[in-house]
Amino acid sequence: MEYAVTTSELTRTFGSFTAVDRLNLNIKPGEIYGFIGPNGAGKSTAIRMLCGILEPTSGSGSVLGYDLVRETEEIKKRIGYMSQKFSLYEDLTVEENLNFYAGLYSVPRRELKGRVREMVVMAGLSGREEELTANLSGGWKQRLALGCAIISRPAIVFLDEPTSGVSPISRRMFFKIIQRMAAAGTTVMVTTHFMDEAEYCDKIAFISVGRLMTVNTPDNLKKNVIDGHLVELELPDAMNRLDEIENLPYVKECTVHGPLLHVLLANESHRPVLQESTGSEPRSITPSLEDVFIALAKLKGDTPLSGNVPNL
Repeated sequence: MEYAVTTSELTRTFGSFTAVDRLNLNIKPGEIYGFIGPNGAGKSTAIRMLCGILEPTSGSGSVLGYDLVRETEEIKKRIGYMSQKFSLYEDLTVEENLNFYAGLYSVPRRELKGRVREMVVMAGLSGREEELTANLSGGWKQRLALGCAIISRPAIVFLDEPTSGVSPISRRMFFKIIQRMAAAGTTVMVTTHFMDEAEYCDKIAFISVGRLMTVNTPDNLKKNVIDGHLVELELPDAMNRLDEIENLPYVKECTVHGPLLHVLLANESHRPVLQESTGSEPRSITPSLEDVFIALAKLKGDTPLSGNVPNL
């Protein structure tokens, strides 16, 4: 199978509102595919269509070779799905939750004990099998939820904002697990608004107002999306001077990154004049994925970048 997921002009409307507009995706088996965009961009709607939960208004697609419209039940049998609202039963123990979801996914009884043990080890919950889920921290619950979603060993797993509300350390551990799954051949499609998580992805698709803007590797996006010369500026009163700097004629964008400002100049020749204006030396930097996200989020969905940034 060349692609685990493929869509052609996939569209979903709600009345006069178009949530997903002519989406074209090709996701290879074993890829970690990041789906990034502002709130309301259409990410969750697209995921729900790919999971067979929501019927497309028009267009076509397949998941694991099964048609999105005609074979939704076959798709549901073969995927894992987890969202930020994934339902664990708080009054059940860790093991009871895993047993329950194994039953939902029709895991064969002869394999049940081994699968549950496998998920407990994966989640780092060994020794806590009898603990009530309500007593687990957010990071433990998150990994238990992932275990429940993949206990059937799906060929592909869809993760819709799975790490909201947990600590950066827990998010990092979660993605290490995702990387191991992908290395073993599982295809992973994940939506996130954390740019550090997007760095773990093999490919990133940016979506805005329902339309796909560009698809590429993290490194290629950082090299090719930003139009101009990016510098970092350290000022003691950075927040108070944000508007002043942004209004300079040679400045295209100015954003706050902790105690620093990222300033996008029309070209590198403007560095000396920016230093003269601010009294601080601008340092040339490679754009981060956060810089790329900000740049793409400001574009309209009818201005795809596929001509500027090759879709690999």
